[in-house]
Amino acid sequence: MIAIGAAAAVFSLANIIPLAQGFGAGGPTSLPRSDIEARRSLGGGGQAPPLPRAPNGRPNLSGVWQVMNTASWDIQDHSAQKGVPAGQGVVEGNDIPYQPAALARRKENFANRATADPLTKCYLPGVPRITYMPFPFQILQTPTHVEIFYEYAHAVRQIYVNGSPHPPGHIDWWMGDSRGRWEGDTLVVDVVDFNDQTWFDRAGNFHSDALHLVERYTLADPDHLSYEVTIEDPKVFTRPWKMSTVFYRHKEKNFQLLEYECHTFVEGVSR
Repeated sequence: MIAIGAAAAVFSLANIIPLAQGFGAGGPTSLPRSDIEARRSLGGGGQAPPLPRAPNGRPNLSGVWQVMNTASWDIQDHSAQKGVPAGQGVVEGNDIPYQPAALARRKENFANRATADPLTKCYLPGVPRITYMPFPFQILQTPTHVEIFYEYAHAVRQIYVNGSPHPPGHIDWWMGDSRGRWEGDTLVVDVVDFNDQTWFDRAGNFHSDALHLVERYTLADPDHLSYEVTIEDPKVFTRPWKMSTVFYRHKEKNFQLLEYECHTFVEGVSR
């Protein structure tokens, strides 16, 4: 599975857009109101700082990013527990609209989370969970693709922004199939073709293979990336719902992704 993902991520390094600090404030200056508000909300409410831009005028998302929240443990508000830090949720309204039968399963998942969480078996976390796990990830951007490399288990996503559609039929993928487009300065990613083997968090919030995501990545300023995801799953939820958080750019000298190979720790295999 890792080999297939790595092969899918192969592309010409000559096309990779340099990291954000290599660009000035050139490019389009007229932004949709939603983009301006997103940037000001994280930039102090004053004049929005200039965004790093690629030669084609698009915001340059390239860099190494990481969340600073506890959503991987529980995407809703939660108190501290053994091994779990207290945290504020990332769910809009703090409410997840489960269907009655699905809510019963969620409670069962929570009761058995110590062994039932797919991560205890070293499965890939899926999307969106992998975005708010306590591990950094790196974005590399080209005119036709946005590649995301995650420190956890060498996971890779290839987001096509070349106008190509999702493949026909349904394919069960751990990380889904991602197709992106630009709306103003926001990268919008449509993700489908999931399996039903991943959770949203360690608290047992789950989905089916009918999961459909719409992610929105918006640079608020050069060092803060606003993230919003709309979740739709007619087999599990009564309506679509949203989560949102912020990614922070790593600026430490020589910072890079390291290795977290889950199976090494679970199986006791040294490498």
